[in-house]
Formats: sequence, structure tokens, C-alpha cells
Amino acid sequence: MLADRDRVFTNLYGEYDWRLAGARARGDWDGTREIILKGRDWIVNEVKESGLRGRGGAGFPTGLKWSFMPKASDRPTYLVVNADESEPGTCKDRDILRNDPHKLIEGCVLAGVGMGVCAAYIYIRGEFYNEAQRVQAAIEEAYEAGLVGKNACGSGYDIDVYLHRGAGAYICGEETGLLESLEGKKGQPRLKPPFPAAVGLYGCPSTVNNVETIATSPAILKRGAAWFSSFGRPRNTGTKIFCISGHVNQPCNVEEAMSIPMRELIEKHAGGVRGGWDNLMAVIPGGSSTPCLPASICGEVLMDFDALVAEKTGLGTAALIVMDKSTDIIRAISRLSAFYKHESCGQCTPCREGLGWVWRVMERMVAGNATAPEIDMLQEVTKEIEGHTICALADGAVWPVQGLIRHFKPEMQRRIEEYRTTAPRQAAE
Repeated sequence: MLADRDRVFTNLYGEYDWRLAGARARGDWDGTREIILKGRDWIVNEVKESGLRGRGGAGFPTGLKWSFMPKASDRPTYLVVNADESEPGTCKDRDILRNDPHKLIEGCVLAGVGMGVCAAYIYIRGEFYNEAQRVQAAIEEAYEAGLVGKNACGSGYDIDVYLHRGAGAYICGEETGLLESLEGKKGQPRLKPPFPAAVGLYGCPSTVNNVETIATSPAILKRGAAWFSSFGRPRNTGTKIFCISGHVNQPCNVEEAMSIPMRELIEKHAGGVRGGWDNLMAVIPGGSSTPCLPASICGEVLMDFDALVAEKTGLGTAALIVMDKSTDIIRAISRLSAFYKHESCGQCTPCREGLGWVWRVMERMVAGNATAPEIDMLQEVTKEIEGHTICALADGAVWPVQGLIRHFKPEMQRRIEEYRTTAPRQAAE
């Protein structure tokens, strides 16, 4: 179990003062000026050495992403923080925004220096009303204290931080859809290339990072890359906030070391599975867009990027949705299909038309009113949708269906057979 002294997020549960005075008492903004003066290259290299990978789901190496920002540009350059947390089952960024906003703002300054940006925009989910108020109040405190703005932290570096409220669209969590929305346009993902590092916000070089990624960076720069990389295993280093929900005795958000076994994580922090581990049916390990894993795999699988990819799923946002044997697993996945169908921006035909088709077939699978060959046809269609759209929303929509077929095909077949035997009898009655 991670020791308290090794936690990055010291106020995750809101037990202490979230304002500047409380944040400073916990070490935020301590030594920030000295880090800024070490320069852009040192900051980027330290983050590279730490092995930090993006905490928003994709897991791209953060230091490498920062290094893509051009060092010489005839246009302004920007950092954009993705606080549009909308993935079902995921609620980690909300707690950072609500209880540790200064950690995020300090991260904006240090990451901004590392990339040479002139401003950072925090794009926050529209439903996060209270969180937006706190982040705005923290930004104002930081300006008043001279920590951001002109001559930030007395370092001679100028950087502004702005908060922008979204309007409640899941698609705006995709980085280019977010940029479109931030510019005042309809939130639809852009074709890539060009990538945001070359043509991003207002056509200028930009980097989009998740809240947790940026909020973690000050601890790395203060305590050292070696400290951060001492947790987890190679390519999967550091600490991570895990969201544990569903059929557990104590749903929670908890910061733990990467690569912790799933069973240990659930039993130590969430009080175990409701009814005991033997009552477990499946776990969605990384937010609703990742394929589920059956109980037979969940015990010893490590909670990190590579271990979960090896099991044909993903760490994603590290939001575990635990389902016990009382769950109608087919209905649960069908409900996710309905969500993604609803949240499609409609720009790409495979997503706009395909996700509606997938949901309708899934609803028939729930009832059993289908045929066994349709299971394979459903699998084939999801493969035709995957990888054929501008953004990854369609991929994330069909992966849960693929996971269901991979691990619970016998249950789907059983339900179809049950419907075939009971429906004629019920009709006769």
C-alpha cells in the first residue's frame, strides 16, 4: 500500500483547506520559482525520465508530448488542460478540481514553462459547477499572490491561466473536439494531421493534457524523476488515482502505486466485492470504454497500461466498474452502447450509423430475441467500425461489446436459446 508521504494528492478527499493558504501548508508552490529558473529543457527531460504517461486514457508519454512543442514559433503557443471528465465510472479529475485546485494551477505554470507557452486554458465540464467556482477562485488567488501572470513566481516568466466552461458534451473530451469548442465552434473532432502541436488552439501550436497529468508534474519536478519512477514497473511508473465503483462495499477514489494487482486494490481500498470475491462476475478496468474482464482474470492482473493491454483491454482512466453475479452483463453493456450512440457527434458515418445499429442489436441480445450467428455478425460489424472514424469515440463504443463477446459469448448463446424455447410457449398461452 502506498505510504502517505508518497502521495501526490494530499487533499483528495477534501479534508483540508483547498485555498492558497492550505495548499501552501501542504507544499504547493514551494520552490516553484527555482524549478522555473532551471529552464525548459530541464523540466521536459525530468518528466521524460520519470516515465509519466498521460492519465486521461491514452497513456502517451508526457515528456515526449511536451517535447513536440516548437521551441521557436512566430505564433503564440498554448497549454490546454482537459477537465471535461465525462467517461462513465470516472470521477478522479473532479476531486482534484474540487479539493486540490492549486496543484493543478501550479502544474499549469511548470508545464507551461516546459513548453514555452504564453497561456494555459483549463476547459472544464459544464456540469462541474461547484468545481469551476473553486478553480476560478484558486486562479484569482494565484494572480493576487503573483504566482501566475506577469513575472510568475518572481521568475521573469509570463504565463496566464484561464478557465473555460464547456456545455456538457462527451465528445469535447476528445482533444481536437475540445479545441473546436474552446474556439466557440461546434464540438466536432478535427482530422489529423495536422496535430495540435503544430496547429492547435486558434491555429497555434498547442498541447492538450489531462488534469491528473498536469497536477502530477509539480511533485515529479520537486521530488525527482527517480522518486516517481520507483513506483510501478518499467513503462508503467508512478502513482495513479483509481476510481472504484459498482458492487463493492466501499466505493472510492484512491491514489495507489501503478501495477498493483486488481484484487489487492479492490480489497484494500474498496472493502472487497459485495458478497465476497467468489461473487465477482466481471470488472470494467479503465472506464466504460474499455472491455470488461471476467472474474477468472481479475485476481492477479496488474493495474497498469501494459498488463491490461496484454489482456485485450486497457487502463484507460483507471476507473474500475465492479459487477457481481447479480449483474445482467448483457444489459450493462447494452446500456453503454446507448450512451455512446447518444454522445456521437454524427460526423463520421461508421459512428453515426454503426453505433445505432450496434445498440439495437444489443437490445435484442438482452432479450435473447436474436440468432446465434448474429453474435458473430455483431463482432464483425464492431471491427468494421473500429479504426474507421476521425476520433476514438467509436472505438471506445465498440470495445465493451467486443469484450462481452470475447468473455461472455456462452451467456449470450444461452439467452438466445432460452428465448427460443420460452417465446413460443408464451405466445401459445
